[in-house]
Amino acid sequence: MSQRPSIVLGFSGGLDTSYCVKYLTEERGFDVHSVIVNTGGFSEDELVEIEQHAKKLGVVSHTTIDAVENYYNRIIKYLIFGNILKNQTYPLSVSAERLIQALYIAEHAKKLGVRAVAHGSTGAGNDQVRFDMVFHILIPDMEIITPIRDLKLSREEEIQYLKSKGVEMNFEKAAYSINKGLWGTSVGGRETLQSKGWLPEEAWPTPLVKYTVQEISLEFLAGEPIALNGKKYDHPSALIQDLEDIAGGYAIGRDIHVGDTIIGIKGRVGFEAAAPMIILKAHHALEKHVLTKWQLQWKDQLSSFYGNWLHEGQILDPVMRDIESFLTNSQSTVNGKVFIELHPYRFQILGIESPNDLMSSKFGKYGEMNSGWTGNDVRGFSKIFGNQTAIFHQVNNTQHES
Repeated sequence: MSQRPSIVLGFSGGLDTSYCVKYLTEERGFDVHSVIVNTGGFSEDELVEIEQHAKKLGVVSHTTIDAVENYYNRIIKYLIFGNILKNQTYPLSVSAERLIQALYIAEHAKKLGVRAVAHGSTGAGNDQVRFDMVFHILIPDMEIITPIRDLKLSREEEIQYLKSKGVEMNFEKAAYSINKGLWGTSVGGRETLQSKGWLPEEAWPTPLVKYTVQEISLEFLAGEPIALNGKKYDHPSALIQDLEDIAGGYAIGRDIHVGDTIIGIKGRVGFEAAAPMIILKAHHALEKHVLTKWQLQWKDQLSSFYGNWLHEGQILDPVMRDIESFLTNSQSTVNGKVFIELHPYRFQILGIESPNDLMSSKFGKYGEMNSGWTGNDVRGFSKIFGNQTAIFHQVNNTQHES
């Protein structure tokens, strides 16, 4: 048996974690147990290639964990319920993904009984806090080692180190940091390191290949997507993947998010998220038809907090379970179909059909007619509804210029 200390490394097969394997093995003297938590970003062939790559780098064991369904159940479902977009832009693709990965890595480290755990985060972003926080809570006695952060390495320095060790990788591709998962793909590179600049076409993982306008339908039951173009799914994660296959070729959902990191600096990151953006906007359109004014308002407030707190790594805070209960309860009438038209670079919500539609013509048509009240009812209502404001102005002799 090896007398070297053992460490579990969260491994993606990219530049940062490849560097970590060689550094931890050759410079720090660890037996490295790599683990990849698949959150929907890898095909079976890619997972096999990543395992082979890890073993060539020198790991003593490699484990692949399929977390796709639990990722949806634990996090994505509530992002849909809350129509959550960070800064009205970003569907929390990496934020959510890192947390589910951290939870599984912590469990794997406990299972193996190692003395330390490692991840490939830099010292400038959010991921370091997300991983560290989960590890401090779930495996508080394990040392956390972060070579990229600790050594303050640039991507160019990592590439040169790996080349010096004879590692063969697609280093040209490694110029961009790409994280693909079920809920979108982030893209970081030289253009996103400054305040101006758009990613070049070749940097986007999914190219524009579709130009013909296409209409699709999404069906929701209790807020969850259950059918795409009439096809029912046993699990929403499979629907999300199929929708991405359909819509991704239109280059829908590309954008650059500008936001505040947990550590207080501003950051930019590119992303593509065709399926998440379509699902969120379709779900929101349906909610506007089936929920009441106050349901929508309180959902917006709680969802905004939930998204920000999740983004900052606080998935284990018990208040998150409380908000999830509220969000789940709010979805009981969010049922029906949403019709969407796909175009290159954009999509259009065409409308909805729902048995819970509060725009039912039985109660009137906006701007045309009503059947539930009379004009006299509205006159009386208007006077009472504004009564306290009228009293305020009369008591205080308030005058307004016309």
